[in-house]
Amino acid sequence: MKKRRLGRSDLYVTELGLGCMSIGTDEKAAQKIIEAALEEGINYFDTADLYDFGVNEEIVGKTLKSVREKVIIATKVGNRWKPDHSSWTWDPSKVYIKEAVKNSLKRLGTDYIDLYQLHGGTINDPIDETIEAFEELVSEGVIRYYGISSIRPNVIREYVESSHIVSVMMQYSILDRRPEEEALPLLAEHGVGVVTRGPLAKGLLSNKLLNKASGKGYLDYSLDELSKILPRLMEKVGAGRSFTEVALQYNLANPAVASVVAGASRVEQIRSNAAAVRSQPLTDEEVAVIKELTKGSVYLEHR
Repeated sequence: MKKRRLGRSDLYVTELGLGCMSIGTDEKAAQKIIEAALEEGINYFDTADLYDFGVNEEIVGKTLKSVREKVIIATKVGNRWKPDHSSWTWDPSKVYIKEAVKNSLKRLGTDYIDLYQLHGGTINDPIDETIEAFEELVSEGVIRYYGISSIRPNVIREYVESSHIVSVMMQYSILDRRPEEEALPLLAEHGVGVVTRGPLAKGLLSNKLLNKASGKGYLDYSLDELSKILPRLMEKVGAGRSFTEVALQYNLANPAVASVVAGASRVEQIRSNAAAVRSQPLTDEEVAVIKELTKGSVYLEHR
């Protein structure tokens, strides 16, 4: 599987990454999914301390232990579970980040994290303090690089200007083109890599199409709009290929994107996603058709 450089780092991530949140807590079943990803050539695995109260990190670390030097493990920090696990609170403080990373390292069974990401964030956070925590962890050799997971334009701009982030993880798909207006050009200009999530728009951009639609539609698309747009997309650019291919290749067509992170709860999904990423790239004409048929929305909040 092809690899792309993540920003200005020396991390070369596969064009498809495995989003580990959906692998579940059945260890044997989860291991089979991760092992299938390895068989497909995937080297980028994204988890978070929030997922399954840390169990996700434990399974990921245990399964990847024998190939640790060959893979890139990304995890996240900032969401702090309450003692009773009923909910979590947001804590981007330096003290918490430097404590949380120790717990992630222990659960992952490794002495370093390739990419440590802030799992959210607002413009009202103590951003200087947060950056200081990440910078110290880099200098200590505990993490190799750091990034943020955010779709907030004001937060993204602040980190681009004030930190050494190498990546931003953000939602991006044919049905969520908000990053195209300002985020992707800004990040490309500053050499910050983009890792996308949600490329299949909750299954709407798979061959199941409207079977995955809810009565509320999706983002600023009504159900009626989806019922008209999705078949037209399939007709215009989906002939002879799965719609999963179209969806993932659309993300990869943007030069700012380093890797598309897709979740999987079954081995078959890994195989399908890997085949889609290996498929023929979209032509410039196909990308233009997709943009013509869909909305070029912008972020209305967090300015």
